[in-house]
Parts: sequence; structure tokens; C-alpha cells
Amino acid sequence: MKNIIKTLILFLALAGSAQAQMQALFGYSTFCLAEQQQPYIETYLQFDAWTMHFQPVDGGYRADAEVTIVLRQQDSVCFMKKYDLASPTVADLEHLDFSFLDVQRFSANNGLYTLDITLRDKGSAAPASTVSEKLLVNYDKRRPALSSLMMLASVKPTVKENILSRGGYDMEPYVSDFVPEQVKQLNYYYEVYNIDKEVGPNPVLTMVYIEELETGRRVEASQSVSRRKSASVVPVVGYLDIAGLPSGNFNLVCEVRDRDNHLLLFSKLPFFRSNPEVKGATVGDYATSFAGKITDESLLNLYLEALYPLASETEKSAVSELVRRPGLAEKQEFLYHFWTLRDPMAPEAEWLKYKERIDYVQEHFSYPLTRGIMTDRGRVYLQYGAPDFVRDEKNFAIVGHSTSRENLSSNISDLGNKSYVGDGVGVGQVFYLPYQLWRYNRISGDAENRVFIFWDEHRSGNYRLLHSNARGEVQEADWERRLSRQQIPEGEIGEVGRQFNRGY
Repeated sequence: MKNIIKTLILFLALAGSAQAQMQALFGYSTFCLAEQQQPYIETYLQFDAWTMHFQPVDGGYRADAEVTIVLRQQDSVCFMKKYDLASPTVADLEHLDFSFLDVQRFSANNGLYTLDITLRDKGSAAPASTVSEKLLVNYDKRRPALSSLMMLASVKPTVKENILSRGGYDMEPYVSDFVPEQVKQLNYYYEVYNIDKEVGPNPVLTMVYIEELETGRRVEASQSVSRRKSASVVPVVGYLDIAGLPSGNFNLVCEVRDRDNHLLLFSKLPFFRSNPEVKGATVGDYATSFAGKITDESLLNLYLEALYPLASETEKSAVSELVRRPGLAEKQEFLYHFWTLRDPMAPEAEWLKYKERIDYVQEHFSYPLTRGIMTDRGRVYLQYGAPDFVRDEKNFAIVGHSTSRENLSSNISDLGNKSYVGDGVGVGQVFYLPYQLWRYNRISGDAENRVFIFWDEHRSGNYRLLHSNARGEVQEADWERRLSRQQIPEGEIGEVGRQFNRGY
């Protein structure tokens, strides 16, 4: 069971406002109650108080979030909970530099689920925002298994039972893939199930260590091994000293082995470590590099956020953590490390090529209150580069619309902003909302001639991605009907649909 826990970042934009955005980290884990043989899910939400709207209450100020959790299998809802979550009350609005945590537990049978988390800042007029995540629950009562591997912010003996209590300890989850230099000790927890069915009364070895994500090389200074008695449930809690762990992408790895050292179970949890004071063999001296020359922290934040289209999930989490707080050295080092991973021999050359994309995106795709790197066109341009063909239509209309067979002409010059007469099947006109068609002759790891349709639904200048045939991109079966404001009959292809199929 690999990568069971995954950190997602929710940026809840305030509609029509240039104010700060509400931010929350979301993670989840799965466990099993051995006696009842009942799997369950834990969810974690960590809110950044300084990004929320605090309102006056008796004796101070408080922020409130509306949370909705939905667990579903296809169209069936298996669990749903909607509740209000209140922040701690503060005496004034000058001391909001803190986070607060919400933990929920609910049972779920084995299966593949979609977990939807919807959040709304009740002190803001902004709409709710939803994130969805696929989740697998798979615990066989007859075979050994591992729970999620968790990183913990703190571990202390339980004084009074609460939602964080487990096995006599209060365990506060560490809800991030980013581990800053201030963290010197990496706490962890996991459970081993039904190992006695595999090894009988013999003891087992539990091992936890850190490995480099890219190479798999084990960090010898950070590992822990212990011998444990086999049982239906074996809880494992401990820590690794990471004070000397340099910056980079790593895996936290747990293994269970029998007394003959045969590997029985393992799990990996990726994280990014930021530790500028410790020089790693692959990091180099960022201070004298291209990254060290960027001393404008707001500009550096923009450059980091522009890495999202290329970044791994762990790197995205690291970027989100870095840009939300001050720290020039950490940000410079991350930028240098990011490009060193992609081209160890010429990281600066790779960065400069990508920077050209950032500059283009910022200049051509920005619109009021939104930077170009945060738009759909900006993301696609950053991820895939400049398209090989662009068709830009502001007032496209078809006279004598045809849906039954191809139009006779495919000349691009015939299909401009003026009305085009098709082959005469049908009557009247079909008007399309403003759109752009982008074609890429080849995308790495995909087939040839991948096409993207962006549309300006509200004629605001904000073009959103409506449909694409590229792998992993948005695919909308009825996209042309939406673009034509329902004028195209359902299930039929109009002129823009044919443009999409042709790629021009």
C-alpha cells in the first residue's frame, strides 16, 4: 500500500477581491479496527488562520469554515457529513500567525472511493471550493497488511481521550509533504495487521528509514530497526533524527521483515526537505547560482508558483508551503534544486528556457486580479510550451449550419471571424462564444496532434479550458453544445467540432 496519504492544497479564492485567499492543507489516512475487522478513514484539515476572515464574537474574534465531506462510489453516497468548524478565539487581529486542525474518522468497507472535501469561509462572500481525491480501502482479514504511513507533528502520552488518541498516545498528524529546516525530528506512525497469520508466534523486524526519491539510495544516518512480537495488530511509533538531512526529495520508508530478513510488507511516503544550512552532495551552492541572484522575494514566489505545471505532488506541496511564509534562502535553494533534478549538467539553461515561458504567459494571459501563470492557458503553455497552431475566434458564426456531413471547404482563410456558408444542410445561424483552438503536433508521452479548446464563457477575457484530447486533460463530451449555447443538436458535430477533429 504505497502513498496512501497525499497532501492537497485548497486555494479558496475570494471572488471579485484582491484580498488574501483562504488556505487549508488536506490529507487522509486509512486504518483498520482489528477486532471488528472494520476499515476506517481519517481526514485532516489544517487551516491557516491568517488567510481567513475573522468576525467579532464575545470577548474577541473568530473565523468559521463550513466543511462538507462526501465519500462516494460512482453515484452512490456512502458517507456524508456537513459541519461548521470554528477557529480558536483571539483577542485581537494582530496575532493570527497560527494554524488549527480538524480530524474526522468514519468507517468504510473495502473498495475504491472518491472523497470530496468542500470548504467555505463563512466570513467571506466567496463561493465554496471542492477538491476530489481517489481513495482505495483494501484490508484483507486473512492476509498481512499495512495501514497508512503517517508523519506526526507531535507525540505525547494521552491524559484524556480525544480524537488524536491512539494506543495510549495523542498523535497530531503532520499535514504536509514539506519538512522545513526547523523540524529536526521526523515522527512517524503505522500499524501492521495480521502478521501473526504469516509468521506465527515468531517475532518480526520493523524498519523505518529515509531514501532519496530519485535514486533510491538509503540515507544511512536516518534509520530505525526494532524487533517486535507478532500479533493481529502491531503498532509502530518512533522518530528519525533529520537535523543533518539536506534539502531534496525523499521517501520515508517502512518495512516489515521476518526473522530470516525476508521482506513481507513495505510502504513509502514522499516528502520534500528544505535545509539550506546543510549541503547535500547533489544540491550544490545555490547562493552563487542563478537562483541566488533572485533577491526579490515576491518575484521569487511567482517563479515558484509557476513551477506547478511541471512539479510532482511532493514538489507542489513544498511550493505551497514556501510561498505562504517568508524565507528567501529556502526559496532560492528550492528553485535551484528543482532545475538541478531536471538537468544536473545545465540547470540554469533549463531555467532560462522555462522563464521565457513564464514571461510570455504573464504578458499575454493575465487579466484583472489573476496572474497569467494561474490561468488555464498559462498552465497549458507552461506545461507543454508554445502550440504549433492557434486559432482565435471572437465572433464566429455559421450560416446554413451543417451537422450531418463534412463541409466542403477546409481552407483556414475561409473560416475567419466572418460568417461561413456550409453545405446548406439546416437553416439559420449558429453563433459560438469566443474561443481559441490550440494544436500541438506532438506532446511528450502522448499521441500526435493533441488539441485544446479554450472558451471565454462570460466574455471577460478569462479563457478556460473546455475540452482536450490530450492525455490527463479535461474531456467534456458535450463541449460544442456548451460553446454554441446549446444550438448544436445533442450528439452531433458542428463546424467547430470539425475544426477540433482536423486540428485547425
